[in-house]
Amino acid sequence: MNSDAHHLNTIEQRLLWLSHWMIHHANHNRPKVDGIKTGGHQASSASMVSIMTALYFSALRPEDRVAVKPHASPVFHAMQYLMGNQTRARMEAFRGFGGVQSYPSRTKDVDDVDFSTGSVGLGVAITSFASLVQDYVAAKDWGAGLPMGRMVALVGDAELDEGNIYEALQEGWKNDLRNCWWIIDYNRQSLDGIVREGLFGRVEKIFDAFGWDVVRVKYGALQRAAFEEPGGEALRDWIDRCPNAEYSALTYRGGAVWRQRLMDDLGDQGDVTALIDRRSDRELAALMENLGGNCVQTMAETFAAVDHDRPTCFLAYTIKGWGTPIAGHKDNHGGLMTKAQMAEWQQHMGVPEGQEWEPFAGVADPDALRAFLDRVPFFAKGTRRHSDDKLAAPRISVATDRETSTQIAFGKILDDLAKGDSGFADRIVTMSPDVTGTTSLGPWVNRRKLFARKALKDAFIEHRIPSTAKWEFTPQGQHIELGIAEMNLFLLLGAAGLSHSLFGKRLIPIGTVYDPFVHRGLDALNYACYQDARFLIVGTPSGVTLAPEGGAHQSIGTPLTGMAQDGLASFEPAFADELAVIMEWAFDYLQRDGEDDPDERTWLRDETGGSVYLRLTTKPLEQPGKRHDDAFRQGAIDGAYWLRPPGPNCEVVIAYQGAVADEAIAAAGMIGGVRRDIGVLAVTSADRLNAGWTAAQRERARGNPASVSHVERLLAPLPRHCSLVTVLDGHPATLSWLGSVAGHRVIAHGVEHFGQTGTIGDLYRHFRIDRDALVASVNGLTSGARSG
Repeated sequence: MNSDAHHLNTIEQRLLWLSHWMIHHANHNRPKVDGIKTGGHQASSASMVSIMTALYFSALRPEDRVAVKPHASPVFHAMQYLMGNQTRARMEAFRGFGGVQSYPSRTKDVDDVDFSTGSVGLGVAITSFASLVQDYVAAKDWGAGLPMGRMVALVGDAELDEGNIYEALQEGWKNDLRNCWWIIDYNRQSLDGIVREGLFGRVEKIFDAFGWDVVRVKYGALQRAAFEEPGGEALRDWIDRCPNAEYSALTYRGGAVWRQRLMDDLGDQGDVTALIDRRSDRELAALMENLGGNCVQTMAETFAAVDHDRPTCFLAYTIKGWGTPIAGHKDNHGGLMTKAQMAEWQQHMGVPEGQEWEPFAGVADPDALRAFLDRVPFFAKGTRRHSDDKLAAPRISVATDRETSTQIAFGKILDDLAKGDSGFADRIVTMSPDVTGTTSLGPWVNRRKLFARKALKDAFIEHRIPSTAKWEFTPQGQHIELGIAEMNLFLLLGAAGLSHSLFGKRLIPIGTVYDPFVHRGLDALNYACYQDARFLIVGTPSGVTLAPEGGAHQSIGTPLTGMAQDGLASFEPAFADELAVIMEWAFDYLQRDGEDDPDERTWLRDETGGSVYLRLTTKPLEQPGKRHDDAFRQGAIDGAYWLRPPGPNCEVVIAYQGAVADEAIAAAGMIGGVRRDIGVLAVTSADRLNAGWTAAQRERARGNPASVSHVERLLAPLPRHCSLVTVLDGHPATLSWLGSVAGHRVIAHGVEHFGQTGTIGDLYRHFRIDRDALVASVNGLTSGARSG
């Protein structure tokens, strides 16, 4: 064995021990507080340790990026600890407060995590979209010279049940995917059982259909050598025929049972018997467990043999729990070694008592190993988090002299940016799941074109056929057209929103989607935000205002989603000038990365920045004319402003959000003919209002009585007897909390049930979000007050 192979074997055993000891310590040595198992997936880590050793310490380069299988997180942390990039204190606190995370996290872990994983399947799929983003950046003049890395996913075979993986495969095929590796840990065991027989054959066919190379890594070096011996061919045939569950059970029972079973099945065949008899029980067990994915030498050689950029799937056969006393047991997914098993295994691993946390414990020549680690290419440049300068956000203005909708205004803003020649506009990349034209991105795409690595002219232009859409594909294009899969949209937004960190080139990603289908991609949206990816997502058209389309196309809960989603500032402007102010702010907000200190005006932690969600509509509204005052501009950003300020004796405030602005304003006018003191509160972001309020309450609880949020300042002048009538084209809970701010009575109007077809007027009346319903609620309040 050459020295590098020897070092890889040593590293493999060190990672196997450290990962398992970390889990054992957390479950058996650390004081129990909650009375529940800490967990940590020892068996799932063991099946990956050889693959990860060969990958990180032999195959990868600094420009490569990896999404680690969630349940192999302990191996990843052990690897970083071995390299000096992780502390013992955090390792000892595994799955504890301040410790290394259960699953690799870009935002929660201190070691060099490329992609967060945890919700299985998403970490796999995002690598293909990161590869597409890498191609996009490299094709641009400002991205020239970008070192092209491989985007690698370490995949549990049970993750292949996740449907979003297959959606991503299809999108990758459409976009000529390259520089992407998926390495499948084919241990044939999942949380609840054994993977079905013959799955690998189906997997190969699927990947082959989408243009991937498939490399099956079934036999390790020991097995391949044994197959060359007399009788080896019969042994290989037996291995190929053995069912998954049977192989796992025999692995768990060990060498003596392997010997008995092989002899029973193969009989006394001379050469086969001699092959088996030449090995002790321990050696025979090692041979039978030496599948390709558990052989670091085989995996290193397999990776090194790939000399092209085609997408490649490695199907690596492994034993779940390999190298440990629980190898092969069908319950080992969540199982743990007992204290007795660990003590015996510790002796087997050659780790002296008291040196369990020593990175080089039991290593014969630690200096030689350190010298090898110092020259491993992947770690040569240290932490691989890049950055890029902020781009100056443009000033945005829109016409306010005619009726328009927020969706149309959004398209006009992007079209104006497309006409210009700014460096900021050059970094915008738009994307949409087959709704580009119907979400008002058409003008932008016509000017800035679609992205493809190879130019493709629009056949309709070539044939001089009139069309409003000019679909020309070019490497300089700035729009990526996706198929109808919202999960893919949010995964691509997530990858593009990390471009500054992954590739050192900042993008301003803007995605559009029909608002009701935000929820179809909610898992991937949450995943993108968890990674702190930065993007603008535009949901349009929204609500029952999309009246003729019916309930399947009418969003109800998306305003609540915008409020609940961490890392996402949600807005629902009613007017074009509000949208212009918000987008101008958003383009800067996407790029912020400051300290976590609150803004004393609002108690929002805007210094950290985040992503932004706009809920827009196709309903045209009469615009309020030019407004330039600071109160309006700042209020639109902070979440609300007084469209009609209340007087000192105000009895009723109508608070609205979004497309129902005209109904609220009309209702106020109808009531104002009788009762002059009525206020109208324009809410542009229930999310930011609520976030600022709860933050201020927390600050007061910490002993700072001076903390007052924006919404508290807005409502402070209202007398206690004043009532609030809230309304939006969405769930009424979005605004009903406003009454809790200062103790005012609230009547909340909104949409709680699936919509139906009709006109806007029909549906507004049906759901009681029209002006007459608002007036009726106000009259009910005032009549109740008189009778009381």
